[in-house]
Amino acid sequence: MLAKNVQGNLCELNVLKHFRPSMLEQTVYRLLLPVFRIRNINRYGGSNAGHTVVVDGAEFHFHLLPSGVINPRCTSLIGNGVVIHLPGLFEELESNEAKGLENWQERLVISDRAHMVFDFHQQVDGLQELEKGAQSIGTTKKGIGPTYSCKAARIGLRIGDLLGDFDVFSLKFRTLVSSYEKMFPALQVDVKAELERYKEYAERIRPLVKETVQYLHQALCEGKKVLVEGANAAMLDIDFGTYPYVTSSNCSIGGVCTGLGLPPTYIAEVVGVVKAYTTRVGDGPFPTELTDAVGDLLQKRGHEFGVTTNRKRRCGWLDLTLLKFTAIVNGYTSLCLTKLDILDTLPKIQVGVGYRLNGKEIDYFPSNTSDLAKVEVIYETLDGWQSTTEGVRSLEKLPPNARKYIQLIEEHLSVPVKWIGVGAGRESVITL
Repeated sequence: MLAKNVQGNLCELNVLKHFRPSMLEQTVYRLLLPVFRIRNINRYGGSNAGHTVVVDGAEFHFHLLPSGVINPRCTSLIGNGVVIHLPGLFEELESNEAKGLENWQERLVISDRAHMVFDFHQQVDGLQELEKGAQSIGTTKKGIGPTYSCKAARIGLRIGDLLGDFDVFSLKFRTLVSSYEKMFPALQVDVKAELERYKEYAERIRPLVKETVQYLHQALCEGKKVLVEGANAAMLDIDFGTYPYVTSSNCSIGGVCTGLGLPPTYIAEVVGVVKAYTTRVGDGPFPTELTDAVGDLLQKRGHEFGVTTNRKRRCGWLDLTLLKFTAIVNGYTSLCLTKLDILDTLPKIQVGVGYRLNGKEIDYFPSNTSDLAKVEVIYETLDGWQSTTEGVRSLEKLPPNARKYIQLIEEHLSVPVKWIGVGAGRESVITL
């Protein structure tokens, strides 16, 4: 299980290349990662998350597709917990085909239980944000919230519905559209045109769709391994994140079980992926945020733009209080620290090691965003290394101060760092 830690893109894709071949020989995979011959699995979320993978100089962008789809020896699977915008999925496939993605038809599997995001869900997402006015939460307007709302209300439509009796699907679709048009008079949907489009989509997607619970369990019974990648970061989890500035699904470890139909006893390794600094996309409290020249430097050196929205990511110092909370929730067995090279030029580096609330030091991560916005961060200041780490491939060759930085993280979280990212390419990883 590969879990993302904070609130922004974490460059977790680099690390997959560096898993032991024995771990990757046979596996099932749907989320968004590149691997060898494993099945890559995505279990929750939708096209609101974005991932960039650089392979042999080619830059691939993934939202719904598991990143492992770029590896010809990897089967990729989109699980039942994912919400799928079919037009966006086909567009993503075509875009990445133009960059060199090949033979994905033979290696992509989609759950028949996955719910569908329709264009009107995306329109509703935008209308709801407008209604909130100053209280808007910075949604990506990809229709994720409205789709999960339909799922919870038991009025959503699943991939299996689309591939079943189309007359029944059409009736349910019309009913769903009608209910939204009553709530949002400005919403206009050409139902006839949409149904014609989805009738065509049904035949395009039919060869990829399976009942994935039995499929996964059968793979495990055959001795194959399953690598699950987190799409959205842990602090965007609807239960444990900075609510309401979160996504609409469980991005933490529990999503593996509910989003795939796998029991918790099947989970072995849990790799937490975290940048060497903190980023956040969208609104919400950010205790270690830097709004000065250092924040600008991190944003520019780290190319911190959202893949989905192209918004600038907010940047700040590493927050170990936040990371410790995600480690508790997710049970990390190891860490992958990415983008260490972005800190190469800094003479001094600060690390958030604790919080004070109302003048008193606290030993927990506040669940209330009002309290989180008021915390005073306790910092530890370290000397920077002011030398390049790009090209370094062993821990021993890292600058001493860079090693001290890594050691501080391990000591505070009580979790070992096993991979260190020092560049954009998949080869730019130090394996410990």
